[in-house]
Amino acid sequence: MRSLVLLACLPALFAQQANVNLDHNPQKNTENLIPFGAAILSPEVRDDRMVTFRLKAPQAHEVQLTGPALLIALGAANKPVPFLRGDDGAWTLTIGPLKPDMYVYSLTVDGVRMADPNNTIAGTAAQPAFSQLVVPGDGPAYYDARNVPHGNVTRHVYHSGVTNGERELYVYTPPGYDRAKRYPVLYLLGGSGELAYNWIYDGRVSFIMDNLLAEGKALPMIIAIPNNQMVHRNHPRHTELTFPLFEADLRQNIIPLVDSQYSTRKDPRGRALSGLSMGGRHTQFVGFNSLDLFASFGVLSAGDTDSEKTSSKFLNDPDVNRKVAYLFVGQGTGEANERIGERCVALHQALLNHKIVHEYYVGGNGGHDWATWRHLLYYRFLPKLWRGE
Repeated sequence: MRSLVLLACLPALFAQQANVNLDHNPQKNTENLIPFGAAILSPEVRDDRMVTFRLKAPQAHEVQLTGPALLIALGAANKPVPFLRGDDGAWTLTIGPLKPDMYVYSLTVDGVRMADPNNTIAGTAAQPAFSQLVVPGDGPAYYDARNVPHGNVTRHVYHSGVTNGERELYVYTPPGYDRAKRYPVLYLLGGSGELAYNWIYDGRVSFIMDNLLAEGKALPMIIAIPNNQMVHRNHPRHTELTFPLFEADLRQNIIPLVDSQYSTRKDPRGRALSGLSMGGRHTQFVGFNSLDLFASFGVLSAGDTDSEKTSSKFLNDPDVNRKVAYLFVGQGTGEANERIGERCVALHQALLNHKIVHEYYVGGNGGHDWATWRHLLYYRFLPKLWRGE
């Protein structure tokens, strides 16, 4: 195990995570103050990147640290890590050192999963609550807000006749957005249990894009982030229903709204579709069948083990290499050799079998989590969009 796991509270003079700003170094809690409304200081992030979690639960019998992202970072093989109970009824666990990143985690108390009740960074999505651990590096990370020009993120609420209800859409416009120009549009999708804003708050896509533009590593673009949760994820007919419903919402509502409100390119080579996990499957099963709308694709931590059958029309199109401008398939180092990574490998192999030009990439320190998806966007996918124009 690379990281050291200690079952005791070490003295910490430089606790950091208490009230987080947008930059790489949160408001540094050098006085070890308990966050407003909390019962105890947790998590406590030290300058040496050791992290202490605490929970005041004197009646509990067992407290564990859970969450694949953090356990992968610890090399814990997805096994929950136990806390140690103190004489005062406070449970404590110190882990690390951790690589600088943002980690999703939760606690399990007597078999009940919950968010860390004392952490000021609470994660919300279409799934049970979780918490965020931010471990700063020596300077701003690629996903932090830096002192560079920033784009804007606008929330749109629209009525969808496809779902017969109100839905939301977030749109990022780059710094210096000029209505006199025409911008390409990336439609970016979440995974199972994600909501549209998770790409903003967990994925940090707006800051990633700001930083890439400031570094001259990407071209200006509009990023539209719709809600691709079309039916309940555990609906027995989810797979059957979700793809045609999302395609209908794209064609009838999402793309028309973006094209009417923003100065966009309206040709397929001016549009890209990408998504993580379930959103990557939407990219494959909806996007690959919509070459009249899109010419670039990013399949992140997704695919299909039976791609030869499910994507046969796309794979056997004799003109597909002419129609597709850029096709990216990527996943994290921590998932590539696991069962969840087999879908991505199978898609990659099917593309190779049919000699379809694409980029396949495995990288980053994460698994099937936001650390991977942020990494894939910044280091591979976003910088290469629209380069063939």
